[in-house]
Amino acid sequence: MMTAHMPLTQMQPAPAKQPRAVGVVRLSTKRLGARTVLGDLYQQGAAKAVFPRANRGLTAVLLNTSGGVTGGDSFTNTAQAGEGTHLTLTTQACERAYRAQPGEIGHVSTNLHVQDGATLWWLPQETLVFDGCAFERRLSCDIEGSGRALIVEPLCVGRLAMGEDTVSGLMADRIDITREGAPLVCDAWRMSGDITAHMQRATCTGGASAMVSLTYVGTDAEAHLAPVRALLPSTGGASLLAADVLVMRLLAPSGYALRKHLLPILDHLTSSEMPLCWRL
Repeated sequence: MMTAHMPLTQMQPAPAKQPRAVGVVRLSTKRLGARTVLGDLYQQGAAKAVFPRANRGLTAVLLNTSGGVTGGDSFTNTAQAGEGTHLTLTTQACERAYRAQPGEIGHVSTNLHVQDGATLWWLPQETLVFDGCAFERRLSCDIEGSGRALIVEPLCVGRLAMGEDTVSGLMADRIDITREGAPLVCDAWRMSGDITAHMQRATCTGGASAMVSLTYVGTDAEAHLAPVRALLPSTGGASLLAADVLVMRLLAPSGYALRKHLLPILDHLTSSEMPLCWRL
């Protein structure tokens, strides 16, 4: 009697890929009389939107039910503020960019469109970057005619309260803001390897672990410049790229310090109508 034995390498199954999160939210607003109401809504996978009561317009709170973003995950947010409407987009909590497996990158893409006479506020809470992450984020916003937009992207590197003050990995971010296709703001950067060492450089963040990029587009942008500058610490700056385009950058040693200076600025620009989840 003869018995054939398969080589061990043929008997072992190939390693199964770990499950990855995919999420899509698409929504739009329209006018119903003097009110802003939901036009269209599509939700898929680990991305959801809820709509709490708001004093102005419509507020959409975006949720990631997977708890964060790791390598191989993909999330896409698309929103259109219809003509004459007011739309605020925020997140339930801070997003988390978790440790990734080698060769895998997590992607978050946000596509915004502001029609003529509409206002859109993009006000997500901070993205927390964990050691070992591989995370790429892209935001585009196109504005028609007299549309207005407030675009804010805050970021915190490491978890200082947990003792994680050294972070390595990959982090890339790009923001493109246009008016009817013509460029207004293009802000892109990428860090890989020892991210903390990069951020220690004076030409980068000078050792800050938290930062925010803010752009305000509106006919009253110039009137906001002096008040915004008055609220900034020495690690922040604000300028006008055009009479109706205000940009601001702010660095801080921690997420708490970032919020301490950022919230008064956002209160000013939103007439103290920030989403409630920012206060919790």
